[in-house]
Amino acid sequence: MAVLDWLLDSDPAIRWQALRDLADAPAEVVAAERARVATDGWGDRLLALQGQDGQWAGGALFPAGWSYSEMPKGQPWTATAYCLVALEDFGVDPHNEKVRRAVAGVRENCRWEHAGQPFFSGEVEPCINGMVVALGAYFGQDVDGVVARLLGEQLDDGGWNCEVENGSVRSSFHTTIRVLDGLLAHERATGGSTESIAARRRGEEYLLERKLFRRKSTGEVVNPKWLEFSFPTRWHYDVLHGLEYFREAGDPPDPRVDEAIDLVRSKRQPDRTWLLENTHPGAIHFALDDGDGRPSRWNTLRALRVLRWYEQ
Repeated sequence: MAVLDWLLDSDPAIRWQALRDLADAPAEVVAAERARVATDGWGDRLLALQGQDGQWAGGALFPAGWSYSEMPKGQPWTATAYCLVALEDFGVDPHNEKVRRAVAGVRENCRWEHAGQPFFSGEVEPCINGMVVALGAYFGQDVDGVVARLLGEQLDDGGWNCEVENGSVRSSFHTTIRVLDGLLAHERATGGSTESIAARRRGEEYLLERKLFRRKSTGEVVNPKWLEFSFPTRWHYDVLHGLEYFREAGDPPDPRVDEAIDLVRSKRQPDRTWLLENTHPGAIHFALDDGDGRPSRWNTLRALRVLRWYEQ
């Protein structure tokens, strides 16, 4: 079976994106398939798991009653924030009435564990606030205040770091990619501002100066785990996540991504698929792939569209 056929023989969340990004299907065909995300498969299944309180698993970042003593099992991914990220990853239509009701439930009822802040007001960590901006932009919520906060928290090296309140003065790839994802989504939704566009460009330069995975000082690989591709990415950075950001931004590829692209090409299997390599442990509602070491429709879709952007 051809890889495109394999991708199309799957959940609507993958099918509509493969039709749009790889098959160049007519817009009406793509829209019809996208509309199914909220009513069939993973999207429908996840929406059905939202509680009467407007939250998933009773919390914003963590399930109700969860404690850090359980952390050796991994961070749980079942609460509201990561369920909304999944719906965004699926490309659910934010204008669908069922989706609008779900988002309204979050807006009206969900509060951050940090200090009870309303969900779309964000909290104090830029890694979380970058996610909030991306979700707010996608689901049509006002996150301008969160964007303003992030602009004031950009570090001298061009990135962001959740550990600033603990004294860090150097940026984190993990935090920076989430803020960049958010700023780009907000810019697409609102036009952005001169300040937000400049901040996003500085954040891009932070990654590009490091060729997406190397230390600026020594050229060493920062973290070998970043050379393995995960999905969902959660709050983690990896090279494919970085490349997906630059593809989404839509600029011609900078030569400084060449090595990262070579890495993606090197991971294509003889059957033309890419594997799931680094699942981030923790409780989930349901699996989206067959497990590490197995062909991954998500990573194959993502790798193919990154290569298409680069090669065109």
